[in-house]
Amino acid sequence: MKLITILLLCSRLLPSLAQEEGAQELNCNDETVFQAVDTALKKYNAELESGNQFVLYRVTKGTKKDGAETLYSFKYQIKEGNCSVQSGLTWQDCDFKDAEEAATGECTTTLGKKENKFSVATQICNITPGKGPKKTEEDLCVGCFQPIPMDSSDLKPVLKHAVEHFNNNTKHTHLFALREVKSAHSQVVAGMNYKIIYSIVQTNCSKEDFPSLREDCVPLPYGDHGECTGHTHVDIHNTIAGFSQSCDLYPGDDLFELLPKNCRGCPREIPVDSPELKEALGHSIAQLNAQHNHIFYFKIDTVKKATSQVVAGVIYVIEFIARETNCSKQSKTELTADCETKHLGQSLNCNANVYMRPWENKVVPTVRCQALDMMISRPPGFSPFRLVRVQETKEGTTRLLNSCEYKGRLSKARAGPAPDHQAEASTVTS
Repeated sequence: MKLITILLLCSRLLPSLAQEEGAQELNCNDETVFQAVDTALKKYNAELESGNQFVLYRVTKGTKKDGAETLYSFKYQIKEGNCSVQSGLTWQDCDFKDAEEAATGECTTTLGKKENKFSVATQICNITPGKGPKKTEEDLCVGCFQPIPMDSSDLKPVLKHAVEHFNNNTKHTHLFALREVKSAHSQVVAGMNYKIIYSIVQTNCSKEDFPSLREDCVPLPYGDHGECTGHTHVDIHNTIAGFSQSCDLYPGDDLFELLPKNCRGCPREIPVDSPELKEALGHSIAQLNAQHNHIFYFKIDTVKKATSQVVAGVIYVIEFIARETNCSKQSKTELTADCETKHLGQSLNCNANVYMRPWENKVVPTVRCQALDMMISRPPGFSPFRLVRVQETKEGTTRLLNSCEYKGRLSKARAGPAPDHQAEASTVTS
């Protein structure tokens, strides 16, 4: 079916429909309307397990909202076509099925656009079945791809291989895990062929620290994500003999921006002083002190922002500033409430990811910190060459380790101090 025919079916968008605040209504003649809906419908057809593809009938609503990323929202109507989902054709190559037998539907979708490429963030389609006769076993194509349950045990080794293949053949800094199987088909040959569509998500396990994916690697709420299509051949010895994979990756921030505020299961912002954060912050600072080789404990000084996400448990993502305290690890076995922050102590900017499953007493904290620039908090007249380092003794007193003596370097041209200076460390005896 030609593109011009499809465009003629597109109705003018209804101006009477309510719009989101700041959203701009799109006209049906806008070329981006067709491009966006084409992306959404192709994605919907690709996820169908059996039957025929759906063909675009009419676009009834479209809005555009500009921001950090342009956001598009559409409502469109579809009708069942005469091309099967396994035909290899696109919906534009199909005609409408007979009206009485054809299923119909309406879809609501939200897309983002970046670098002239649309990506579907959310989509819901309500389908009304047609009145045609139901297919029997005799109607099924022998030797063709057939849908199989997405939780089939036969898929486990195939999906494991697919995720490992992605992690081993991409340059991403972190490992990815399987998020969801969206469709699965199998074909009986001399062995078995599988076609699977699945989504993947970035975890908190970096390739630098973990050679392979582990059970305690936790998906990151703001992590990158992708959708993959994998083709696998399993031979008669039940060995994976052939595999190919294509994946589209999207930055994590893009997905977070696109998701609606009332999205169930999505990350939600929580107040930085919320009692809900108390336990997660406790695990975060305990992990920081355990992995940091500083001789003094750190404590959380300021929580900058925090989110929580309900998964199979709860994931907390927290950004905070930690400051060095006057409690040494030699004199105390753990950080206590009476530990006070040092006025000139070290400060760290930290990002924590805490995965908690309370009913299993399972907690997986990951904390990464970076030292804040000391110059930001230095008082007027402070010189790094006047900084004195001390060491706490077992008796609780301190002794001088060394000091830095500030020396000017004489210039050959004149007897005054040169603009550049250097500091020399000198040992102090007591």
